[in-house]
Amino acid sequence: MMEHTTMLAQFSFSYAWIIWGIIGVIALTIFIVLFQFFGLWLQAYMSNADVGLFDLIGMRLRKVNAHVVVQCKIQLVKAGLHDILVNDLESHYLAGGRVANVSRAMIASHRAVLELDWKKACAIDLAGRDIIDAVATSVNPKVIDVPNPKLGRDTIDAVSKDGIQLKTKAKVTVRTNIRQLIGGATEETVIARVGEGIVSAIGSADTYKAVLENPDRISKAVLAKGLDSGTAFEILSIDIADVDVGDNVGATLQANQAEADKRRFQAEAEKRRAMAIAQAEENRAKIEENRALVTLAEAEIPKAMAEAFRSGNLGLMDYYRMKNIQADTTMRHAIGRDGGSEQKA
Repeated sequence: MMEHTTMLAQFSFSYAWIIWGIIGVIALTIFIVLFQFFGLWLQAYMSNADVGLFDLIGMRLRKVNAHVVVQCKIQLVKAGLHDILVNDLESHYLAGGRVANVSRAMIASHRAVLELDWKKACAIDLAGRDIIDAVATSVNPKVIDVPNPKLGRDTIDAVSKDGIQLKTKAKVTVRTNIRQLIGGATEETVIARVGEGIVSAIGSADTYKAVLENPDRISKAVLAKGLDSGTAFEILSIDIADVDVGDNVGATLQANQAEADKRRFQAEAEKRRAMAIAQAEENRAKIEENRALVTLAEAEIPKAMAEAFRSGNLGLMDYYRMKNIQADTTMRHAIGRDGGSEQKA
């Protein structure tokens, strides 16, 4: 009986040690976990960031960078933005957004009194836009060169009504329109529209001198068109930095047209000359053909005369009279030719 009691006591003692060991492992695990997040939790607690210890543990389980979230939350709280929750920061992080950039942008817009809420800022960031640069440009407008030298052009070339080419450069001052940043056209669209407006304004001028006298007429004409509609920017001003006189395009075009007309007329004249030559050759061919017919007809005369002799219709005296007439005619032709030669001499 005592042996049984002793064995039972030993078994109870071993079982108690096992339980205490399990409790110790659990306690050690909890201590390690708490130790890892204690410093971060204490930092958030001392900053009134409202980040609980279980929130930090949940971030670890959801594979969220707790240090980034806590630092951003502390910055937002210290800037006076208390309505942005930890869950909002976690959601944007899990969506692949840049939480630190959005937080800094929110703080900058809050200090500059810009209308920017957290959801819109997150949407802008997820759309791939640089939210920090957008807010900075809203506060501090930037200047865009038109045209952009990086695109391979140094001037905007346009021609006035009198045919003179003008080469211009412009400076466009813009600031970001936060409300149209999502889905709005980029800087390249603004450059293209302003360039088109400059070409149209110069093209509507009667003379190039009018543009040189009042370059601001270009700026006013371009600004009146509302070129910033549908873009992510708001155009504040358009300043003409430089205007240079280029080539006389009108005179060049007229000279080219005159040269083209000259070649066309020469081609038509050559065509008529070729037709005349062809017509002359055709007439010569007809003359030769008629001469051949005359020769053939003259060849029939001796036959007809022989036939007339045989039939008795032509006598010998008639024949000699006809020969005399022919000889007289030949002599007259010869005298006529000789007289014409002496007159020419």
